[in-house]
Amino acid sequence: MSTPFNYKHLYYFWVVAKEGGMSRAADKLDMAVQTVSAQVRELERSLGYALLKPAGRGLVLTEAGTTAMRLADQIFQIGENLPTLVRDAASTPAARLAVGISDGLPKLVVRRLLQPVITEPNLRLICHEDELDDLLGDLALHRLDVVFSDRPAPANPNIKLYSHAMGHSPMAWYATPALIKAAGKKFPQCLAEQPVLLPTTHTAVRGRLDHWFEQHGIRPRIVGEFEDSALLNTFGASGMGIFPAAEWAEDDLLANYGVKRLAACEGVSEHFYAVGTERKVHHPLVLRVLQGVK
Repeated sequence: MSTPFNYKHLYYFWVVAKEGGMSRAADKLDMAVQTVSAQVRELERSLGYALLKPAGRGLVLTEAGTTAMRLADQIFQIGENLPTLVRDAASTPAARLAVGISDGLPKLVVRRLLQPVITEPNLRLICHEDELDDLLGDLALHRLDVVFSDRPAPANPNIKLYSHAMGHSPMAWYATPALIKAAGKKFPQCLAEQPVLLPTTHTAVRGRLDHWFEQHGIRPRIVGEFEDSALLNTFGASGMGIFPAAEWAEDDLLANYGVKRLAACEGVSEHFYAVGTERKVHHPLVLRVLQGVK
């Protein structure tokens, strides 16, 4: 039977691995080399695997040690943030909501998704934008309360994730008045003649748009592709090209970007999901978001 796991032993191993040797770790910890070495051996005994092996005058990680080091990094990073998080929670009685936003998600739609909680008294809204995989990692470590995405979370044997459908928005085409005038009444054939801006292929809706073009026998004149929807809207507003957007964002587009609606993109919708670590949502603000968006 293995000995009980000890986080202090893990910490000593973590320092040894970061410093690359027992002597340097002992100096950093202000401890005897023999003491540090004994603590690491205790950790290896409790886990049942060697974590370090000699390499020249130093030590390197074994395969098991690499995994232990990666997890230790996460554990002690959380520990380093603990005092700040506790202090903030105690000093600021706020309704905190930490949201991860997939980089392909339309920013104007995100505001609509969060509308049900925007007026919450003492709301402290924290938004992080990143690639979906990185956001899901932060979600698993409880750095985020929910992640918004344009697709369900992929299957992951190491993390239990649940994707909650938040609805979908039809797509439409928008452009500056000058481009709409140039397009005339030849929609959708004009998209083969006039410049077109599209989201990049890492977004879920791009595949649907490409299929829509194929169905209509159109080879679009693509002059720009954008990972970030806000950049897509900005360049579209500058007159660079005709661009697609979710109709949920239409009011903001027309009011703030100086563009007009060209036509509907019939049959193409953008879907939105809230990804969490619980099948039944308990966070009151996340629950309100899910109930408030149709």
